[in-house]
Amino acid sequence: MKHVYLDNAATTQIRSNVIRKMQDALEIYGNPSSTHSFGRTAKTAIESARKTIAKYINAQPSEIIFTSGGTEADNMIIRCAVRDLNVTTIITSRIEHHAVLHTVEELEKKGLIKLLYVDLDTFGNPDVAHLETLLQKDDTKKLVSLMHINNEIGNKIDLEEITLLAKSYGALVHSDAVQSIGHYNWDVKALPIDFLAAAAHKFHGPKGVGFAFIRKNSGLGSMISGGSQERGLRAGTESFHNIVGLEEAFINAYDNLKEEQKYIEGLKTYFIEKIKADIPLAKFNGHSGTIEKSTYTLINVCLPIAEDKATLLLFSLDMKGIACSKGSACQSGSNAGSHVLTEILSKEDMKKPSLRFSFSIYNSKEDIDYTIEVLKNSIDA
Repeated sequence: MKHVYLDNAATTQIRSNVIRKMQDALEIYGNPSSTHSFGRTAKTAIESARKTIAKYINAQPSEIIFTSGGTEADNMIIRCAVRDLNVTTIITSRIEHHAVLHTVEELEKKGLIKLLYVDLDTFGNPDVAHLETLLQKDDTKKLVSLMHINNEIGNKIDLEEITLLAKSYGALVHSDAVQSIGHYNWDVKALPIDFLAAAAHKFHGPKGVGFAFIRKNSGLGSMISGGSQERGLRAGTESFHNIVGLEEAFINAYDNLKEEQKYIEGLKTYFIEKIKADIPLAKFNGHSGTIEKSTYTLINVCLPIAEDKATLLLFSLDMKGIACSKGSACQSGSNAGSHVLTEILSKEDMKKPSLRFSFSIYNSKEDIDYTIEVLKNSIDA
């Protein structure tokens, strides 16, 4: 049976050279907090990784804090902004990743913040005029949290416009950049954003490691108490081999960015053309079918399949060796449906199956041909 992995927005295949780097790192067993030579060797490698990431996004090394991934980084930033920075109002959207949504909902439930949602257009983009209205609402300290690229529909927002608008009203700005870091260039000196979250396994690195960008002198404190690791902002012995893997994957992602982006964008363009030709009644959700307005790494498509057949479609694809997702991997086992699609699709389209296909350098046009063939047969059956 042919195997086709089109769920790269959930996680990516680790590059072979990243695996080798991590294997070598496992031989370095000193605790990075120890002052002897074994510890110093590990500490030096961690600081090298911090400097590497800072260089590529034009940050200062002290602004890079290693975490267990994007979810921890999002939680740390949002919770500590409320605790340490006097944030009492958070503005976000209803289609954020649950790492953001569940966190702000909990803070609101505890009475710690006022939670405001920016309106969305029919494609799922934030209404900038409404955002300005929310920023003007009162003089409370505000945090705007909007993801650069939506993990389900791939919409790419104008983060520069939103950041500059928010800053003009004195608000702090955070973005879940998990689907963006490693796929797009960043310059945090040019973009006055306060906080970012990233995860290594979205750009061919290991799972269980990521980082938070925290603007220098932000005043943010630690969410995890204990030791003084990560400049006192994240206690606990560092996951040394994972950090080394993150650095190697990060270097590979950015040194090969233009070439790999062109290749993957070609796959997405081909997928769009094949869907339009072979399944003309299919609809692209959000802006995922438009190259200019969405990330080049994924497509979310609503398929013309009757409701009684829809429930088995993902299973049928899996049986044919095709891996994709009906939403984010974090909720693909849930029967609740996609909170993102619920916000932008009609009730009629919500009855039809919507699938997310996401691409990487390890995919080919042959993979897409096979997938479209299986989809077409499932619809015609």
